[in-house]
Amino acid sequence: MLHYPEAVDQLIDELRTLPGVGRRAAERMALALLERDDASLMTLGGIISAIPEKVWRCPECGVMADKGETCEICSSPRRDRTLLCVVENMSQLLAVESSCQYNGTYLVLGGHISPIDDELGTKLNLEGLKRKASSGTVKEIILALSSDVEGRATAAFLAEMLAEYPDIRVSRPALGLPAGANLSYANAATIGAALRGRTVENS
Repeated sequence: MLHYPEAVDQLIDELRTLPGVGRRAAERMALALLERDDASLMTLGGIISAIPEKVWRCPECGVMADKGETCEICSSPRRDRTLLCVVENMSQLLAVESSCQYNGTYLVLGGHISPIDDELGTKLNLEGLKRKASSGTVKEIILALSSDVEGRATAAFLAEMLAEYPDIRVSRPALGLPAGANLSYANAATIGAALRGRTVENS
């Protein structure tokens, strides 16, 4: 059996950490990269290594932005700042944006609660959410989280936390999202229907 050079094995292992990439897919990606010429590989490596220096999380919402700047969503004067959509990650944000049914702002949590994995919310952007909730501008917070076990647990936790802000309506997307579904993989029409039919979490 052919063994890859150590550097290639390391590349495969790193590629396997990407969502949805298994061993065989990582191998194919690594071999495709090795088909490139040296200059192309160096260019790609330079782009990847420069990301920490050029990209950061928007200090307002956690969305990706150019280093030292707020994101284009927070900077836009056309966004409705009375609406705040809470998502777990950038994939979910992009899914909501693709629905073209939402024109408010966002708060990226950076994960979810998962007792099985010992993730109890300590790494989530809860301070950012509290800051938004106490700003006096936000009138509704939409918990657009996945409807799997972790997403529901996180939504329940956040709804309880937000109970101290009785003037803010807390809602969740409803129609069209099947139980156990990951919001990142829902199509735009389904997400649009879910946003239009959102249900109130607090009363």
